[in-house]
Amino acid sequence: QVQLVEYGGGLAQAGDSLRRSCAASGLTLRNYVMAWLRQAPGKEREFVGSIGWIGGTTMYRESVKGRFTLSRDNAKNTVDLSMSSLKPEDTGVYYCAARTRLDNNYIYWGQGTQVTVSS
Repeated sequence: QVQLVEYGGGLAQAGDSLRRSCAASGLTLRNYVMAWLRQAPGKEREFVGSIGWIGGTTMYRESVKGRFTLSRDNAKNTVDLSMSSLKPEDTGVYYCAARTRLDNNYIYWGQGTQVTVSS
């Protein structure tokens, strides 16, 4: 059974840093493109960033570039999202997700965890 489990702090003030980790079981993480997505209250879920399956090539949405960093440890089967200079608009439920490199649809999802940034 595939599971993606997210960990990490969820409360911050504007300007603070937080780190979220995603631990995978039941799949070999190095075979997947890993991503973080988020959903703010009343809004649609949006892409935050992704990291490639081998070279670690990263992509980010424009609003988080320079503030968020994805990293992966294929040996530990984990993916981390480091967030700095947090803004209240970063508030939302953050999801870890996985897809194969041949398909743009994310097929495995974490349970989602809340990140709240106060001003």
